[in-house]
Amino acid sequence: MKATWEKIEKNLGVLEVEVDAERVASALDKAFNKVVKQVSVPGFRKGKVPRPIFEKRYGVESLYQDAIDILLPEVYSEAVDQTDIFPVDRPDVEIDQFAKGETFKFKAKVTVKPEVTLGDYKGVEVPAVKFEVTDEEVAEELERLQQRHAELVVVDDEPAQSGDITVIDFDGSVDGVQFEGGQAERYSLELGSNSFIPGFEEQVVGMATGDFKDVEVTFPETYHAEELAGKAAVFKVKVHEIKRKQLPELDDEFAKDVSEFDTLAEFKEDLKKQLEGRKESEAKAARENAVVEKVAEGATIDIPESMIQSEVQNMMRDFDNRLRNQGMNLEMFLSFSGQTTEDLQEQMKTDAEKRVRNNLVLEQIAKTENIEVSEDEINEELNTMGEAYKRSAEEIRSILAANGSLGSLREELALRKTIDFLVENSKEVEAPAAETTEE
Repeated sequence: MKATWEKIEKNLGVLEVEVDAERVASALDKAFNKVVKQVSVPGFRKGKVPRPIFEKRYGVESLYQDAIDILLPEVYSEAVDQTDIFPVDRPDVEIDQFAKGETFKFKAKVTVKPEVTLGDYKGVEVPAVKFEVTDEEVAEELERLQQRHAELVVVDDEPAQSGDITVIDFDGSVDGVQFEGGQAERYSLELGSNSFIPGFEEQVVGMATGDFKDVEVTFPETYHAEELAGKAAVFKVKVHEIKRKQLPELDDEFAKDVSEFDTLAEFKEDLKKQLEGRKESEAKAARENAVVEKVAEGATIDIPESMIQSEVQNMMRDFDNRLRNQGMNLEMFLSFSGQTTEDLQEQMKTDAEKRVRNNLVLEQIAKTENIEVSEDEINEELNTMGEAYKRSAEEIRSILAANGSLGSLREELALRKTIDFLVENSKEVEAPAAETTEE
């Protein structure tokens, strides 16, 4: 096989490939074996038609498309490796020649990973990150724990307040006509969660158990269902039950219930240490991000739109997975927030471009500085993952290999080492004091 690559503009080039006639013949054989199973010819059992009879009746050309579909992916992949390019989008393929007894020729317009021109990346200055844990922050953490361990108590003699969980029926209509998704029975709604259409939850506040009420709202102009966007709606609401959080007392008994300590004082001291450790990790991450951002800003890259869109899709999948872990999904989120998929993708686009830029710059620095990952480092990471997932390192390796993710693990470790290299070669400086003016 012969393969040549010629850049035509920016990150776009043409890959020209010629495949020998023997491989074309092999692909035609595979195509025939696939197609003949579905062919019936009088005098022959289905799938048993001899090749010469098949070609005389249907023509060898009837096998060409199947043969191309079989051959093209494997030879394209080989051509990419042979020419040492890194495609970042689907190729635009044009078939120049394909016939029995001849070579297979095709051209593919390919968008490749862009070239990166690095700026200064050693000795960059970033603001020093300082942190301390205050008594107020410890108190806030204790309050969060109180909320987490609160009991839900049914309230019968008081109206609903913000923060209460109401069990309601609702039946929504626009101009007197019900709309899809506007009805539910015994739905649990936390007032103040802003999970419903703006204005809905505020009008449920003050209702008591057994109350009926018409809640009038207006759908946002940007609501995902175009037929409802901007329209006034009426929801007939009935309150079945009101539940309110009852917080536990902050005392030694609380400390015993939620921790390994016997007294609240000991527990608060441990909480402070935990918060210090968390802030230290956050400060480390903040410095890493600041260094990478500054180094990336100094680089020159012409990023293909396809790379940004691909990263947006990755971010959408991650967001959907996080929602599912919370008992929701993307469709529900869009419904509640009044956004469209396009709105969400547009919001993610800036961060997606930044992620792509940062990764490209880190990859180029790793290449320039010969930063590589050893097998010992791979094994160490597999051991760490094994401990986290309660599996052996070999099991983790097998799972990653089966998913084709071992290469991604190596790339991730190389990026981590590159970030460590940049941080070690950076300088923390005190942020300048804010200027004051005297009248």
